[in-house]
Amino acid sequence: MKKAERITLYSTRQCSHCRQLKAYLKQHKIPFAEFDIERNRRAFSEFQRIGGRGVPVITIGKRVINGFNPKPLAQALRQAGFDV
Repeated sequence: MKKAERITLYSTRQCSHCRQLKAYLKQHKIPFAEFDIERNRRAFSEFQRIGGRGVPVITIGKRVINGFNPKPLAQALRQAGFDV
């Protein structure tokens, strides 16, 4: 198995889809860094730079995924070397 990619989650506190995505990652024991785009200016700038349209946005290595849809997310995670 190849080395797994770094995962970053851009979120806000009140976002229910963000909470679902975090729960999904934790359930599958997938390590990730989380940044609140409302509280962290640098994270908001990065969110804008990668084309974020709304939260959640997750990056898996260089791949950017907008929203939370479990099937495409699982496929992207498997492609990145994670067991899902």
